[in-house]
Amino acid sequence: MTQSLVAPAAGRVRVLFSADQIREKVRELGLAIVRDYAGLNPVLVGVLKGACLFHADLARAMPTEVEMDFLSVSSYGAGTTSSGTVNLLGDLRGDIAGRHVLLCEAVVDSGRSVSMLRDLLRPRGPASLKVAALLDKRPCREIEVPLDYVGWTVGAEFVVGYGLDAAERYRNLPYVGVIEEA
Repeated sequence: MTQSLVAPAAGRVRVLFSADQIREKVRELGLAIVRDYAGLNPVLVGVLKGACLFHADLARAMPTEVEMDFLSVSSYGAGTTSSGTVNLLGDLRGDIAGRHVLLCEAVVDSGRSVSMLRDLLRPRGPASLKVAALLDKRPCREIEVPLDYVGWTVGAEFVVGYGLDAAERYRNLPYVGVIEEA
């Protein structure tokens, strides 16, 4: 099996960003974040399930002390189009009052999930609340949300791999790609 193509039932997955490109981009983001958070011991909050790999790799790319926590949301279900409703499936375990919080998202498209999560977290009193996203799907934005760290800006295509799924498939691909119909 080559890294560039996998033969899923629906067609092929065309690589947008290779594993090497992702590794380098996450390293760059991690170093930028460390500079900005110097001496602040941030809490990296991963948004499950999609950001699981980005969240872990970003933490490893940061040569400083960090804490990690998780939230779980759903807006897609089994489809490739957002339902328009964001459901909180799992909340933080730790207290973020007075802490510097970095929300880690794999992809920001409509902006609904990030907006809802910012509204959920702000009243808990974090010292700061910023957002890191591997992918920014600007053409899909319905709600403007601030993104403080962005790996790449992409188009409206549905992306999979590196934690991102289509009906729970393809999360384990080491790259980010687009499913092409057969």
